Amino acid sequence: MATEAIYMPQLGESVTEGTISQWLVKEGDYIEKYDPIAEVMTDKVNAEVPSTFSGYIKEIISKENDTVEVGTLICYIDTNEEASGASPIVHDPQNQTTEETNEQDQSMKHRYSPAVMRIAQENNIDLSTVQGTGKHGRITRKDMEHVVQQPKTNTDKAPNETDATDISKEEAIEEYTPPTFKRRSIEANPGDREIPVTGLRRTIAQNMVRSTTEIPHAWMMIEVDVTNLVAYRNAEKDRFKENEGYNLSYFAFFLNAVAKALKKFPELNSCWAGDKIIQRNDINLSVAVAHGHELYVPVIKNVDEKSIKGIAKEIHQLSQKARTNTLTTEDMEGGTFTVNNTGSFGSVESMGVINYPQSAILQVESIVKRPVIIDDMFAARDMVNLCLSLDHRVLDGVICGDFMSHVKSILENISSETTPIY
Repeated sequence: MATEAIYMPQLGESVTEGTISQWLVKEGDYIEKYDPIAEVMTDKVNAEVPSTFSGYIKEIISKENDTVEVGTLICYIDTNEEASGASPIVHDPQNQTTEETNEQDQSMKHRYSPAVMRIAQENNIDLSTVQGTGKHGRITRKDMEHVVQQPKTNTDKAPNETDATDISKEEAIEEYTPPTFKRRSIEANPGDREIPVTGLRRTIAQNMVRSTTEIPHAWMMIEVDVTNLVAYRNAEKDRFKENEGYNLSYFAFFLNAVAKALKKFPELNSCWAGDKIIQRNDINLSVAVAHGHELYVPVIKNVDEKSIKGIAKEIHQLSQKARTNTLTTEDMEGGTFTVNNTGSFGSVESMGVINYPQSAILQVESIVKRPVIIDDMFAARDMVNLCLSLDHRVLDGVICGDFMSHVKSILENISSETTPIY
């Protein structure tokens, strides 16, 4: 026998401590590798701690309700390296009655893992009707998957025999999935106004939840001097409006700069696809268009092939469609990167939620005149903040920093010579 130590694992990127809410074993119990030994609560998740060895629980160091830091010793296990996969030895079987054995066999019946609870709640399964095939009658994830695959009338039948020791490392890791708790319904108080959730608002809500749940967001912001852009646009806007019949907006210049930067850094024109990253060839920019209290995100396609005038025309047309409720499905599909004109509302700094399944969204904030130091002297300059939210599975800070620097360079060097409108 060798004695091994079990330490409090890190159950999340920013988790530094956890509270042991319940021990699932006691001293003297035999456990297999990856068997859960304790339930732990943190400020991020409620999860189970699996054993990293097979053997007998020798000594429990941390007690229930103790809050311990990550890396702290919580128990000792006596192991046998040569028989790590062997079944536990039962001592003095003559002294155990059949009734005691049955009680032991069902001791884990009502101790459900987070993964089991999640599957039960998602599929409306009564756990009392499920026969567990795990150690001491414990219901395993395989048991739940078997029940889900069966017709509803067969949920009371026992699943195929599966030994708990067959649980692989990947399945043990699955047990870390936090449970989805059924929330209590929220009722309106007297005098409250109830606003029905429309189809559009429901779709937006579902997409936002999916985005923030699945995508690990990161954020960066740069400050850009757009004094030259403001002067150029102001000099051209009246003539442009007279000739074309619609406005020459700042936003068209920003979309043009983003499209050029995406051409140079196509990594940001990508999406996460599970086992691969798909890098899009077309540069189709999703843009937010408001109509009343509703927000639409139509798409300007192949922006890198369009002039400033062509981009401004599409912005005008899509805005008109939003105001007249004539946007089509085709207008809303195919976006590969989102640029949001939050500056139109006076915002100077914001963090956008990525438009799933894209990998980034850029917020263009208000252009504000601010004092800036140039050649050790103060000067009044037109400044704007650009705020990028990125999918950290697809993108890293280095490539995003290069992308933002390139956008900054394009915008700060806009002139009639470098950026023709037509």
